[in-house]
Amino acid sequence: MLSQSLACFPRLDLLSGPTALHKLERLSQWVGRDIYVKRDDTTPLALGGNKLRKLEYLAADALAQGADTLLTAGAIQSNHVRQTAALAAQLGLGCVALLENPIGTQDSSYLSNGNRLLLELFGTQVERVDNLDNADAQLAAVATRLSNEGKRPYVVPIGGSNALGALGYVRAGLELAEQMTATGLNFAAVILASGSAGTHSGLALGLSESQGQVPVIGVTVSRPESTQRPKVETLAKHTADLLGVPLPSDFSVTLWDEYYGPRYGEPNAGTVSAVRLLASREGLLLDPVYTGKAMAGLLDGIERQRLGQGPVIFLHTGGAPALFAYPNAWNGLT
Repeated sequence: MLSQSLACFPRLDLLSGPTALHKLERLSQWVGRDIYVKRDDTTPLALGGNKLRKLEYLAADALAQGADTLLTAGAIQSNHVRQTAALAAQLGLGCVALLENPIGTQDSSYLSNGNRLLLELFGTQVERVDNLDNADAQLAAVATRLSNEGKRPYVVPIGGSNALGALGYVRAGLELAEQMTATGLNFAAVILASGSAGTHSGLALGLSESQGQVPVIGVTVSRPESTQRPKVETLAKHTADLLGVPLPSDFSVTLWDEYYGPRYGEPNAGTVSAVRLLASREGLLLDPVYTGKAMAGLLDGIERQRLGQGPVIFLHTGGAPALFAYPNAWNGLT
């Protein structure tokens, strides 16, 4: 049992309970298909988001190792860095963040508003880098420097996406499976944004125990299927190994990669349309980097009849602070 294996790993109890699963009534009527949303945008730290589930395990490990600083990396508008910095502040730890500008913009809103503004409030030590093409080595080098300065850094990988961090979404998968069963419905799919792969691989592994017949479809946000697939598959295998369980023989990864263009961090017409639609129909805020692209994929998948029969679940991973970093997107494309 995955739940028994998970119990062997210490975690911080940062969530007050399961996040809600509920039907989007007006959107469902508009689309002509029942759509449910799993509200991981409502996790209780720094305006919410999926990264808190991973940080429950990663931060527990950091504290067990006696760390005094969380070191991580991401884009200037990284949701992961925001929540890592907030948790560091809550725990009385320092936070150092390597930030890149993946879209090469000089727009002041992107450079200083949204998630980036929140980093200032959390007291984050920000170091700008040209790119994060070799992030593991870059983080290791900074960790060595900090250690030489007398600090005790703990490296949190991009997105919190290693096997330990992915345990947060194995747990979320078990939570969601119980909620799905409680509805009495047969769901067609669970759809989510697939980026650093920890959320996707962990959720799929967690759901495989009792809802393995339901496809977990990742809408890629930064790369094509050919390079995203090995990331998800490899991390799922490493997570299963960490738990001491075999990866199910029928475990499969489904990816849709038609929606991430023109590149990571830059919204397209479908993204903007999906963000506007959910705001105007449901009062639900998506973001222009992850959930907007994932919802665009969900809506297009319904229109193109890519899904089987039954209602669809959308995993809302948060990210609303980034809306304020892209003001021009809502009057047209950036």
